[in-house]
Amino acid sequence: MSRLNFRIEATCSGTKARAGRFKTLHSEVLTPVFMPVGTRATVKGQTIESLKENGAQCLLANTYHLFLRPGAEVFKKFGGIHNFMKWDGSVLTDSGGFQIFSLHKDRKMNEEGAAFKSYLDGQTFLLTPELSIETQKAIGSDIMMVLDQCIPSTASYEEAKAAMELTHRWALRSLAARGDSKQSMFGIVQGACYKDLRKESAAFLTQQPFDGFAIGGLAVGETPEKCWEFAGLTASLLPKDLPRYLMGVGTPIDILEAVNCGVDMFDCIMPSQLGHRGTVYTSQGKMQLRRTVYKFAEEVLDTNCNCYTCRSYSRAYLHHLIKSGEPLGWFLLTTHNLAFYHRLMREMRQAIFDGKFVEYYNAKRPILLMSDEDNPPIPPKRNAVKIHRLGDYEIHHSKEGFASIKQTSSGEIMHSVNKPEEEANRLYIEQSELERKLLKRSLDSSPASRGAFEPCNDWKIVVWDVGLGAAHNAMAAIRCFEKALKENGYENLNKLKIISFERDLDPLKLACKHNKEFPHLHHSAPFKLLKEGKWVDSTGLLEWELVEGDFLKLFENQEKPDIIFYDPFSPKTDCDCWSLEAFKHLYNYCSEKSFELYTYSTSTMIRATMLVAGMWVAKGVATGPKESTTIAFSDKETALKHKSAQSLLNKEWLERWHRSQAQFPLNLSEEGKFIFTKAIESHPQFED
Repeated sequence: MSRLNFRIEATCSGTKARAGRFKTLHSEVLTPVFMPVGTRATVKGQTIESLKENGAQCLLANTYHLFLRPGAEVFKKFGGIHNFMKWDGSVLTDSGGFQIFSLHKDRKMNEEGAAFKSYLDGQTFLLTPELSIETQKAIGSDIMMVLDQCIPSTASYEEAKAAMELTHRWALRSLAARGDSKQSMFGIVQGACYKDLRKESAAFLTQQPFDGFAIGGLAVGETPEKCWEFAGLTASLLPKDLPRYLMGVGTPIDILEAVNCGVDMFDCIMPSQLGHRGTVYTSQGKMQLRRTVYKFAEEVLDTNCNCYTCRSYSRAYLHHLIKSGEPLGWFLLTTHNLAFYHRLMREMRQAIFDGKFVEYYNAKRPILLMSDEDNPPIPPKRNAVKIHRLGDYEIHHSKEGFASIKQTSSGEIMHSVNKPEEEANRLYIEQSELERKLLKRSLDSSPASRGAFEPCNDWKIVVWDVGLGAAHNAMAAIRCFEKALKENGYENLNKLKIISFERDLDPLKLACKHNKEFPHLHHSAPFKLLKEGKWVDSTGLLEWELVEGDFLKLFENQEKPDIIFYDPFSPKTDCDCWSLEAFKHLYNYCSEKSFELYTYSTSTMIRATMLVAGMWVAKGVATGPKESTTIAFSDKETALKHKSAQSLLNKEWLERWHRSQAQFPLNLSEEGKFIFTKAIESHPQFED
């Protein structure tokens, strides 16, 4: 039985939101609940009295920081953190896993634990699951967290799986270290942004005698939408009769979305961190008090708030304190932000009890997304970014600071989320191991390491670059060749031929015209290619040819490829290139020679279409918010030799395909769907 005696008191139809309560060793806690972050046994700039006045029920303290200072012996002397800081409410302690994750330059992870250097004196410590729990027991928190390995949510599948499995082993050690302590303990579900890993992690941990479960590994690199998606997925996998805690998340809109998904507990440094920067959440949107517009503002901060700050001071005074760097300003704005968070929790709880959470969610969501409705910022008119266009294309500037090419008519952007050079390298160059294949000596290694390639007297690797666009992928291959040439010498390299297919050269012409914004084009090759249709490097080992026109009509006149970078626009815009007929045509022509095909698409329908065309298909690496990409192979032997062989689509994928709403290519007849289904089911890839 759970040490917390958690019980759900109300739910609301049409949503997964729930209101509950649990009892710790020190107090009763009503959910949904926000826990102010008191990292070092204090919430920055707050007093115990201000925390209680605002409605705080449970505080979060951090094992990593308290282990270093003041140390476990101090807590033993005072009988725990409650007496030490004079707080009689509940306390949850994080294990220190996230803080160690943030010290990536000063820590080493292994099976035993995490070795790290103290930021206080440089001394090296080894934080093991046992030491983390021993420290938390000394601190005397009401809820302890297991030690986990936190990684970026955008990590590769292999990294995420390894970290998850290590977290599971540490969870068992943490449970054993708790012994007969009356303190509660939560397990932490990991798995980054991979659905199967999240399911595997939840399935393992829910078999253990934890008192609640945390959703870890979010808000560390993914988009807000991806965070909400995986918070909801993970919450749905956890027991209904135990509390669910989303760690380190987040903004008010994050919390609203997560409560809607059935999450109960939250923590985040944002209320105090933003308060110190002069930013507050109000009923009129997020407000920045540093702005000059508030210099003479006599009104209170938020007329809909009754916190100490809003009862007592004008916006002008708060503006003055923040501009002057006065600590009182930090205290007052943090006080208001915490009051805002706690009021949000109370309102959501009441809406659930009233059976009106759906209405509350729909009304509150746009308010939480607003920004300063009282004094909205005026966008600057000067120095506006000029949009450069050519034909149906324009240069798009991302918020992350890089330029891409956007098709005006469809609105589609080439490399819309990730930096184009990084995506090209990760998706096409690194996955295909192009640099290794360029080295002659790699052809003398064991067959298992050669992939599809076999040695010959005049070896040449042929790469098809389907969808030249602004030449990010082709230039990544050229840079890879030049790196190999510099490090190994031309006598040790195989030849490389890149054949780029494109029916509209305007994207490349536009990018070349404004190549200051496209660093990958700081090279003579793309300009020569546009002018003459071909470029050859000085060694004669590298050729780059342009085939202008319809790829599906022209590829049979070209040398058969070893590697295909398949990067046309999406099926919405370039549907012919993603059809069953196209992949069958491509496979029939190319399969006389072993080949590997790499593409950004993760579409179930596209993967199924490749299988029916005759290819073997695997999941590729993640890029940015995409949890995977796709690799296709000409045959079983080529697939099994590749490093992604363990990611080949299996029977579990086949079962999901049967349940999918996007099984078939468009416009298939009922007979065609029957034939398509039989072809999928009988594919040798799914044989035992």
